[in-house]
Amino acid sequence: METGKRTKIVDALKQTSFGEKINIKGWVRTRRGNKNVNFVAINDGSTINNIQVVVNVELFGEEFLKPITTGACVSIIGTLTESLGKGQNVEIQASEIEIYGTADPETYPLQKKGHSLEFLREIAHLRPRTNTFGAVFRIRHNMAMAIHSFFHERGFVYVNTPIITGSDCEGAGQMFQVTTLNLYNLKKDEKGSIDYSQDFFGKQASLTVSGQLEGELAALSLGEIYTFGPTFRAENSNTPRHLSEFWMIEPEMAFYEIEDNMELAEDFVKYCIRWALKNCKDDIDFLCEMYDKELVERLNFVVNNDFIRLTYTEGIKILEEAIRNGQKFEFPIDWGTDLQSEHERYLVEKHFKKPVILTDYPKEIKSFYMKQNEDGKTVRAMDVLFPKIGEIIGGSQREEDYDKLRNRAKEMNVPEKDIWWYLDTRRFGTAPHSGFGLGFERLLLFVTGMANIRDVIPFPRTPNNAEF
Repeated sequence: METGKRTKIVDALKQTSFGEKINIKGWVRTRRGNKNVNFVAINDGSTINNIQVVVNVELFGEEFLKPITTGACVSIIGTLTESLGKGQNVEIQASEIEIYGTADPETYPLQKKGHSLEFLREIAHLRPRTNTFGAVFRIRHNMAMAIHSFFHERGFVYVNTPIITGSDCEGAGQMFQVTTLNLYNLKKDEKGSIDYSQDFFGKQASLTVSGQLEGELAALSLGEIYTFGPTFRAENSNTPRHLSEFWMIEPEMAFYEIEDNMELAEDFVKYCIRWALKNCKDDIDFLCEMYDKELVERLNFVVNNDFIRLTYTEGIKILEEAIRNGQKFEFPIDWGTDLQSEHERYLVEKHFKKPVILTDYPKEIKSFYMKQNEDGKTVRAMDVLFPKIGEIIGGSQREEDYDKLRNRAKEMNVPEKDIWWYLDTRRFGTAPHSGFGLGFERLLLFVTGMANIRDVIPFPRTPNNAEF
């Protein structure tokens, strides 16, 4: 077979140089036809759209064409021609075909019929070959590019914070342990505790739940930074909204008050969604048609509306009034309780009909590092609330006062020996600063319209599942 330069299918579909020979390579989605002519749909992952290859059966012979079934990988050289078929502008008249790899129809699990998302999770190594997951993962790539582009344009520095850590930034304690100790023969000290002095790091170490604390160190020297990397939670939460391994975007900014933080968060998510609408149109239109008819409308809803700023106390009053007027919620609501997704969505979808940024939460339900307000009861926290999803961003102005931070850590049982280095940033040249965290997969749930967080990451890690 002659080997010309390969043309990606996304580019071939845009070409108008009819009569020219081109070489495309990809996987067979379908093959149909009769004894004279076959029509083979080829996809190479560069676009949701297939290109149709017209094959003269007599030219190649029926026996040669037999292995070209769904899932087979082929290289085709042929003439680019204008298509007369519906839904396509171009097609290829095949002159040479090379079969790279076959896919036995009896055993290849991705046949033409539709498959449930549950089934596809069981074959996560093959699901990127489907239209759905091809679309999701191309959008995932584009969102990563949008994130880096947004921060780079604004002069932020990308900082890689450690995956292995000796501290629990949230004080939650639900972390995956990292050790080289022999688990079948753990040595203990006279108090009955595990002797970590013999471990690889000489102390207890875990996979990180957040890069925030280290991010703050960088912000208090470089000004504006962001992290974007994997984080881990050992919570036994087997829900459509939780993963054990996921990616987080965490900007931290020196000299930002809470108002600056809110403004950045709004600009950030709008930028990402605009990027998706511009660069992922075909994929979003497909997901809108197949899974979520309101997807495009919801994306435009966020982009086209100013976000409402609302205090937690005001939010509680609105929810209590809604209950008095007959609104039913599964979870009770009163001042001092954390809001559930249903409460957040009510504020966004029913009351304001706009995205909401909720601020000034009770200090008891928020982390030790958030700046306390003068009322002594609330902290300068902010959560960005979206339709369908509830909270998508959580952040705050950080406490810059050394004594207040130290006392609050003590109140919340965060050991000083684990965060002495973090406290040092308040001892030496402290400054007002703020930041927020966005779970990458939560953003992807919103942008793709998928209902289960396991379907927006290539290889989900969840309780009792670490396959592939």
